[in-house]
Amino acid sequence: MTNQNAKNFKIVSTPVDQPSKEHWSDLAPYDPNIAVSGIEAFKDHLVVLERRRGLPLVRIYDLKTGETHAIDFAEPAYNVELAENPDFASSVVRLEFSSLITPKSVIDYDMVAQTKTIRKQTPVLGGFNRDNYAEEQIYAKADDGVEIPISLFYRKGFRRNGLAPIILTGYGAYGLSEEAEFTSARLSLVDRGFVFAIAHIRGGGELGRTWYEDGKLLKKKNTFTDFIRCAEYLLEQKYGSPHALAINGGSAGGLLMGSVMNFRPDLFTTVIAAVPFVDILNTMSDPSLPLTVTEYEEWGNPAERPYYDYIRSYSPYDMSKIDLIPTFS
Repeated sequence: MTNQNAKNFKIVSTPVDQPSKEHWSDLAPYDPNIAVSGIEAFKDHLVVLERRRGLPLVRIYDLKTGETHAIDFAEPAYNVELAENPDFASSVVRLEFSSLITPKSVIDYDMVAQTKTIRKQTPVLGGFNRDNYAEEQIYAKADDGVEIPISLFYRKGFRRNGLAPIILTGYGAYGLSEEAEFTSARLSLVDRGFVFAIAHIRGGGELGRTWYEDGKLLKKKNTFTDFIRCAEYLLEQKYGSPHALAINGGSAGGLLMGSVMNFRPDLFTTVIAAVPFVDILNTMSDPSLPLTVTEYEEWGNPAERPYYDYIRSYSPYDMSKIDLIPTFS
């Protein structure tokens, strides 16, 4: 894997006895819309973990025939990762899979027969039945035309009539992905009629390095406007009620909560900010703190005027009353 001339990474091959760059050749043409996040090599196969439109995808390359195929997990919103695969000669790759309605599962995939075998699945107490729930992957369009993935699930029987309560969560920092994974803690909410949604906003890693870089430093406000747009889109599409829209985020996601609450206090009815990073301008102005200097790469150094002004414009503790006064025509 290399990011040379390929910001979202690509895979190259080279002769073993001539590994230098001038002998590299692309395994497949670089596509900036596909982020390569991992590989696993076998004797006769290469397994590639990609990200497309916000979702992970496992692609299998047959090194004998040159043919390739992607594993169909038959779910619209999920997460899959490469597990431990110590046997180089094997034709079976072990994966870890989870979705919003499927508990964490260990899957063996036969790369020749193209069949899946579930080896283990985390049990869920309390009579859980995944057939009682539905999940979706939808896309909101930002003002600049970028499509923002939203993963959501709800109990079957839900109707899109604009009446349901929504809880929308997000993070959008450090290139970390908010995956569409299972957690039993959400079940009591959706069992009581909530729609649970994850906004895969810029600043995260759901669409690769470019997605991250478009939500950091002097582009950080994309994170906030993306989240606001996701909330608006859910309401426009009648997934829930404008009178019952709750949002949730922690740490850098708590910064997200504070900023969007300031930018659009009319939009959200409940805000849950866990250990929120809301005093960002003061924090980043104090290099004696243990994390400040290393965080310059994420937020910028406010000792430089452009970063000072930009951070101040979204830092929840520092947005002035003048910044918050709406403009009337």
